[in-house]
Amino acid sequence: MKKKAEIKIAPSILAGNFGYLADEAKKAEDAGADWLHLDIMDGHFVPNLTMGHQVVAAINRATDIFLDVHLMIYNPFDYVERFVEAGADNITFHLEATEDVEETLHYIRKCNIKAGLAFNPETSLSLIPRYLDKCDMILLMTVNPGFGGQSFNDEVLNKVRFTRNLCDQLNIRAGGITLKNKESSDNELPPFDIQVDGGITINNVGQCVEAGANIIVAGTSLYHSSDMKSAIRDMRQAITN
Repeated sequence: MKKKAEIKIAPSILAGNFGYLADEAKKAEDAGADWLHLDIMDGHFVPNLTMGHQVVAAINRATDIFLDVHLMIYNPFDYVERFVEAGADNITFHLEATEDVEETLHYIRKCNIKAGLAFNPETSLSLIPRYLDKCDMILLMTVNPGFGGQSFNDEVLNKVRFTRNLCDQLNIRAGGITLKNKESSDNELPPFDIQVDGGITINNVGQCVEAGANIIVAGTSLYHSSDMKSAIRDMRQAITN
């Protein structure tokens, strides 16, 4: 039987208190988060500046949670090694930020971590198929990258559906593996990971999962809640309803 995609919740520490980043990372781990999402912005690809590899290394020392590093920077290839050494478990970069997409994906994987590829809301979905077998995850931004607290763009749900349907049609599974025999016992391999990021709340997370997303990045709705553990539990409940 084909496995269902495991839903993972990834609080975005961009919405946390930067004066206590180690505590904020531990807070997410203790609240039951699956991943911790770290937004790396360079002030050029996006108009904001956030953290670098040394901050990621400090967070890595403070927690055992899976570190999902999202590079919103130009020339991501040049920074892969530093973030791998800092403790990244996954590195996602933007299609729009480099001409060396395949080379960068290959290099990240060569470093024995997961490689993700991000798409801005306005980027054509026609570019998605050529990279599905070359990465471990597609990130479909549901806001314009660069700032937290933006409103959710529900038009991106069509891209999520397109990507999930394409993975199902081509029998692409976790890690971009394309199964040749749809009746094979290898069908037990997990589905391909599709992540959404931006304006995700308890009110729209169900739509995201229904469309086919299985990795949910949420910043403001989790870090600004009075009780993150309860907020994550409520989000999981909203997904199952």
